[in-house]
Amino acid sequence: MKFNIIGRRYWWFLLSALIMIPGLISLAVQGFNLGIDFTGGTLLDLRFQRAVTVAEVRDVLQQFNLENSTIQLATGGEAGASADVFIRTKVLDENEQTAVLAGFGKKLGTFDVLRVEKVGATIGSELTRQAIIALVISWVLMILYISYRFEFTFAVSAILALIHDIIVVLGLFSLLHKEIDATFVAAVLTIVGYSINDTIVIFDRIRENLKTQRKSESFQELVNHSIWQTMTRSIYTVLTVLFCAVALYVYGGETTKNFALALIIGFASGAYSSIFNASPIWVTWKEWQDRRRLAAKVKGAN
Repeated sequence: MKFNIIGRRYWWFLLSALIMIPGLISLAVQGFNLGIDFTGGTLLDLRFQRAVTVAEVRDVLQQFNLENSTIQLATGGEAGASADVFIRTKVLDENEQTAVLAGFGKKLGTFDVLRVEKVGATIGSELTRQAIIALVISWVLMILYISYRFEFTFAVSAILALIHDIIVVLGLFSLLHKEIDATFVAAVLTIVGYSINDTIVIFDRIRENLKTQRKSESFQELVNHSIWQTMTRSIYTVLTVLFCAVALYVYGGETTKNFALALIIGFASGAYSSIFNASPIWVTWKEWQDRRRLAAKVKGAN
């Protein structure tokens, strides 16, 4: 007898709530730690007496908690190194600028300061608003398409699972006070694509099994059976993508760590919500509809 996932669905809903609520509270109280892509920052244009690498520059910046800064090397010179370096970091006051420049001089040798100026955000409020609108539009289109291919209840259940995943990622990043930048936005969009795909695979199996449903078989039994039929595929898929995301987090550079962390959280949440949220929501909805129809039939008979 396989573990009854659907029969314990209210426990899964409670677990999801316990994960999301602290994140939502953190979002309301402390918000996000927005990176320079959203807030703007300081641009340092430096020319060293010798060619330096990105790793060397980042090691110096790490002393000042600026390791997530954007570092660009000018073209030319030996591969992977250049004397001309562009650094985009958070807004620095004069004392911080002096300290950072002194750190470069001490670690990397003599250099000339070609330019120091404040720069604006690359992702402004208008672009953020447009991204949110685009995400909402994509959800509406998903609902329409899934409703056409499956049914409306499937579509809403899938979108609710997607919203669960996004809230989990946003909430945990707020709780951990991790920096939000342009790569984080890309990670969220990647998570949406992964999560909806995993959910649709399970829904497709449910739809196929509905065609051969026995009269003695309840929605709970049918969906539980369908989930277990796709369980191996779900486990293989999530482990494959998690291996890649963990490798990127462990062996990737500092600039990719938050991106990889968002993927790890999102992929794990997506696998969980596809199995323990989306299908249970659909079953709960269908049983509620059946109770309403039965109540209406009894009322009509009286």
